[in-house]
Amino acid sequence: MKRALKPVLGIFLLFFATQVWGQGILVVVDPSVPTPLPRPIIYPPPRPHPPHPRPPRPRPQPPASYKIKELAVQARIVDQVGRVQVSQSFVNTGSRQMEVSFVFPLPYDGAVDQLTFMVDGKEYAAKLLPAAEARSIYEGYIRRNQDPALLEWMGTGMFKTSVFPVPPGAERKVTLRYNQLLRKDRNVTDFLFPLSTAKYTSHAVEKVLIEASIESTVEIKSVYSPTHSVDVKRSDDNHATIKYEVKNQVPTSDFRLFFDTAKGELGASVLSYRPDKDKSGYFLLLASPQIKAKTDERPAKTVIFVVDRSGSMSGRKIEQAKEALKFVLDNLRENDTFNIVAYDSSVESFRPELQRYDKKTRKAALGFVEGIYAGGSTNIDGALAAALGMIQDAKRPSYVIFLTDGLPTAGETNEAKIVDSARENNKHRTRVINFGVGYDVNSRLLDRLSRANYGQSEFVRPDEDIETHVSRLYNRISSPVMTDVAVEFDLEKIRVEDGPAVNRVYPRDVHDLFEGEQLVLVGRYKKPGNAKVTVRGKVGEKERKLDFPAKLTEKSKDDSYAFVEKLWAMRRIGDIIDEMDLKGKNDELVKELVALSTKHGILTPYTSFLADDNAQPTELADLDSGIRRTDLALSRLRESAGRAAFAQRAEKKLLREATQIPLASGFGGGGAPADEADAGANSFGIGGRRGGMGAAPAGPAVRLRDIESDEEIAVDSVQIVGKETLYKRGKRWFAANAQGVNLTKDRDKIKIVQRFSGDYFKLVTANTPSENAVLARQKAGEELIIKLRGQVYQIR
Repeated sequence: MKRALKPVLGIFLLFFATQVWGQGILVVVDPSVPTPLPRPIIYPPPRPHPPHPRPPRPRPQPPASYKIKELAVQARIVDQVGRVQVSQSFVNTGSRQMEVSFVFPLPYDGAVDQLTFMVDGKEYAAKLLPAAEARSIYEGYIRRNQDPALLEWMGTGMFKTSVFPVPPGAERKVTLRYNQLLRKDRNVTDFLFPLSTAKYTSHAVEKVLIEASIESTVEIKSVYSPTHSVDVKRSDDNHATIKYEVKNQVPTSDFRLFFDTAKGELGASVLSYRPDKDKSGYFLLLASPQIKAKTDERPAKTVIFVVDRSGSMSGRKIEQAKEALKFVLDNLRENDTFNIVAYDSSVESFRPELQRYDKKTRKAALGFVEGIYAGGSTNIDGALAAALGMIQDAKRPSYVIFLTDGLPTAGETNEAKIVDSARENNKHRTRVINFGVGYDVNSRLLDRLSRANYGQSEFVRPDEDIETHVSRLYNRISSPVMTDVAVEFDLEKIRVEDGPAVNRVYPRDVHDLFEGEQLVLVGRYKKPGNAKVTVRGKVGEKERKLDFPAKLTEKSKDDSYAFVEKLWAMRRIGDIIDEMDLKGKNDELVKELVALSTKHGILTPYTSFLADDNAQPTELADLDSGIRRTDLALSRLRESAGRAAFAQRAEKKLLREATQIPLASGFGGGGAPADEADAGANSFGIGGRRGGMGAAPAGPAVRLRDIESDEEIAVDSVQIVGKETLYKRGKRWFAANAQGVNLTKDRDKIKIVQRFSGDYFKLVTANTPSENAVLARQKAGEELIIKLRGQVYQIR
């Protein structure tokens, strides 16, 4: 059965699809008994044995007996049109035959064409229902089954299939094909796939695979997902493929992919989000150079590899470091210059001066590498002075790759003096890229060195491979396209007294753009309007200046770009921690850290108290208490070496360089593993402590790094639903926008609503889809306190 939707042409031109719910929801049709959609059944970890035996309690059974085994999505995107095929295998895990129907919520404008639905290769009829008629079906399901799962799609139309049988134990493969007109904002095309509907399954999905090919008549520049970590491959300027694959997870969020198109050597596009026109807005800039720069325009570079050969590097570490060195030597280009500095108590160079790379010097350098053995102390200051002193040419980009696994124990050992010396010796803006190996490294020293020397720090855990880290980073920096990069914003009609057009822009310094890389830059703005983005830099020895138009919106019409604010908040939090790590604590920064962490659900080692579901609800509103607890936890930044010090700097780096938002629902964010999703209130923390936390083997909805163990902790007492954050306190969930509510003192200001009552559905009707998505997370026996349109509601 094929059904073509024929909307008026003007509608196609004015409104583009924001979502297409190609991933359907399997609804069990049984009018005789309420049948809620299935969720993974999570059993809490065993508690300590009670002093007196208790009778065993029966384990709960799934509300519906089917599971999704596999979900595969193949999309072919040609310019602005997506052709999508979704294949889903599911199994009836119950003991009786199910009569089921698939429901496909549609976007508000219905910009979908040629939809085909099949079960095991046989086409089944499907009916297109407009939003008004679909609402009664959504509401009927919610009322009948006392299940709010479909709330987030109230107000949309739907495709609803005819009923088909599934015998007990049987596996069925359903296939959906459709064409979609993708949303486009200036040069940026937006592909969204509703992966979150697959969360309605009684078990984890064994395999989730998304593959998309992009073809464009105009050159593709950036390919970016704010929600998932995707593998991107570029065959040429007009084609790209992406792949996302996970196993044994429960998808909780939608998949989002952006790509922008532009002619020329560099493309740049801006997305902006401003939910409140009386407050600052947020923007995201994507910038990418051509996939392959012209060979004669590639600047020759200088690379100096500085390797620690002290006694602590003996064994596996020194062998991995040597393999990393060989990788760099095998991937230099003709006309590059290079050298190797090996250090312990003393400092030794491959050659006294830089060498031009060719077959002869490569062979000699490989021989030098084979002769590196571990032993002695660690003269960090002397090694950096030797490497930086070799660089005399300011015209070519230069990089020092510095590797160490310990503390400075020979030569100058004072942290501040080592940093000052490196800064003074770095006369030509050499980028110093530090690799800290293992927990004994002085991680704070490496961060200070990278900040003072235009570089970055990479942290290699004891069980990780040094060569993998070095090769991955070197592949990224091996081909600089534009160096000494600066990005400027000029806003039309801005006055001097208005101040800068943008502020709090991250990363603070761009430095270089590399072949095949894309810049993801975020910031805030005060004034809306048309803007000009200027990218300045050097291509070879020539100064270049490129201008791009942008628009900073006055007020966003929906939450499509809400992820921009959350991504900015992650980087701002990372920057705040970095400031206090390197310059000391500051009361205003501590206060801002608590406020941002609370609003956005971005948990850090210093705001972990937010995950304590045994805390009193009033503590959420007590900013002073939160500041005191955060201030105390920040004292751990005094630690410069050891496991906790390493974990703190590694986590800080992840926040400062974030390109994906936290795992979330609404605008995307991956999934939860089978043993973590939807864990409920009875889970235990580390060491048997109650508090809504447990070990996280992979991708939980909200994560927290425990600095004592350097492991990620799954937090089920905090949920991120779209742009809203929820905190669990006992049986109640408090939205971050109602964190200041005192249920006793503010009782006269609170409106109490019973779930599934007439008032409840009036509220649902007035809500936006993102607000209803929050209500859909509430379970039986729980209460939700949330502010909607200025009114605080307590939903029971």
